[in-house]
Parts: sequence; C-alpha cells; structure tokens
Amino acid sequence: MKTEYIDKIADAGLAFDKRMITILGPTASGKTTLAAHLAARLHAEIISADSRQVYCGMDIGTGKDLADYTVEGHRVPYHLIDICEPGTKYNLFRYQQDFLDCYEDIRNRGVLPILCGGTGLYIEAVLKGYSLSPVPQNAELRKDLEDKSLEELTVMLVELKAKNHSLMHNKTDVDSCQRAIRAIEIETYNLTKPTEERQCPPIESLIIGVDIDRETRRKKITSRLKVRLEEGMLDEIDGLLRQGVPAEDLIYYGLEYKFVTEHLVGKLSYNEMFRQLEIAIHQFAKRQMTWFRGMERRGFTIHWINAEQRMEDKVEEIMSLW
Repeated sequence: MKTEYIDKIADAGLAFDKRMITILGPTASGKTTLAAHLAARLHAEIISADSRQVYCGMDIGTGKDLADYTVEGHRVPYHLIDICEPGTKYNLFRYQQDFLDCYEDIRNRGVLPILCGGTGLYIEAVLKGYSLSPVPQNAELRKDLEDKSLEELTVMLVELKAKNHSLMHNKTDVDSCQRAIRAIEIETYNLTKPTEERQCPPIESLIIGVDIDRETRRKKITSRLKVRLEEGMLDEIDGLLRQGVPAEDLIYYGLEYKFVTEHLVGKLSYNEMFRQLEIAIHQFAKRQMTWFRGMERRGFTIHWINAEQRMEDKVEEIMSLW
C-alpha cells in the first residue's frame, strides 16, 4: 500500500517529501469540504486543527459535519476529532503531542497528511514548532488569584513573562481570568522550577488559505446557525447538561455552548441567545482572519484561494501549487 501510494504521487508529478498540506480559513469558508476533496484526490488523511471538535458528543455546536468527509462514496480518514470527553479541558500542549503522534503515524504509512482547521494557535504551534512545558496545576496559587480582576492578572502575567524572557503567544493568554490564571501558573512554575521544554520540530507545509469575502461569510454564518438550531443544537447541549456536564464547563467552551447554555439555564431568552451568538460568531471569524494575517507577518506564506470557485477548480489550483 505504501509503495502504491508513492507511485501514485510520482505519477501525478508530485514531490513526496517531509511536507504536508495545511488548509486554513475562517468559520463558514468551506475549508473542511475542500480538504476532504483534496484528500480524496491524493489518497491523503486529514488531521483536524479545531480546539472544540476534539470533544465527543459536541457535534452540532462545533460543526463537525462528518458527512463532509465522504467524497463520492469514499470515506476520507480523519484524526483528532472525538478524542476526549466533554467537560474536560483540552490544551495546546496536548494538541502538539496528539498531532505529532498522528503525523508520524500517517507519514510512516507512506500517506500524505493534510492539516485542516480554523484554530490559528494550534496550526501555528505545530508548523512553527512551539516549545511547551507540561505544567501541573497549583491549587494554592489559583486560590490566591481567584478574586483578582482580569486587569490585575494581566499586569502580573506581563511582569512574570518579562522575568522569564518569554513572549505572549497571543492575546488569548488574557482574554479571560481563567486563561490568565493558567498562564500565570505556567510562568510561575517556569520561574522557580525551570524544565526542559518539549521540543516540537517545525514542519514544512504548503499553506492554503480559503478566502471568503466578508459579506458572503456573514450570510453563511447566519444561515448555518439557523440550520444548526433546526437540526437540534439546543437538544444536544441540553443532553450534555443532563449527562452531568456542568454549565460552567460548557460556557467555558464559548460561542454556541456559551450562549445556548445561558439560554437553557434561563439567563437569556431565545431571541437574545440567537442575536448575541450570531454577533459572537461574526466576531470570532474576524479574529480568525486577524490571526491568519498575523501569521503572514510572522513569516508564513499563505496561498489564498477564492472560496466561491468550483470545487474542481480549487482542487486543481492547490495541485498546481503542490
């Protein structure tokens, strides 16, 4: 099978080296469908780069759309979806580990990996090779910090990072008290108990960005939100609550899980939930694009292709770049 695959790659005039293909884009851009069609063409396998699709049972709200992985009757293999239980806290360090395990397994079988998703931090971390340390929780420190404001936590984090000569990976370090406390926990640990960081080698990849104009993206987001609500997103999240997943854990996951949970516990009316969630998803898509543009400023070359092209044309454009 390995030799047969490499022969197919050679016949197609493609260089089979240590690279992979990365397909990124904002929510509702159609990146997953594109990745699946490309993978079917190249007999490749997809590694997901989505921070919420890792959770079992969180299907509609995270937009797994698993049917997209079937192309002309062929099921495209995918990885890092449905790998942990709802209510747990998945993180970047674990993603790096899981990604490398998948990547090495796929490559060792002579198959091409395609990284696909919209979580920019996860994508950049594995492409650039961030070095991360596994830091245990510090219950005493967390108790000392629990009453501090986000502004106070941010000041503390900046000071600690200056002492450690480390940089803020991104603004999500301080977009909530919970994440700021975790970041302080990591910096405090590294300040007092320096550890050998996990070395994650950078991976050379052809990076494809799915470019969708703002107005089209907004229409698709609104349309998709309505469809997901009709398909039972409220029932899905209500079921998670009934299974014993705490409301605060679902709210922690953000977007659909935050606003629908707040509706289900009586904090928001249905119309308030829909309006606030719609705005939040639009803002999220904008932040995704800001991250991807930042990647370009940080030295990544992203080849942008028009989301509105025919699927065949998009696949051929990627093939020509590859």
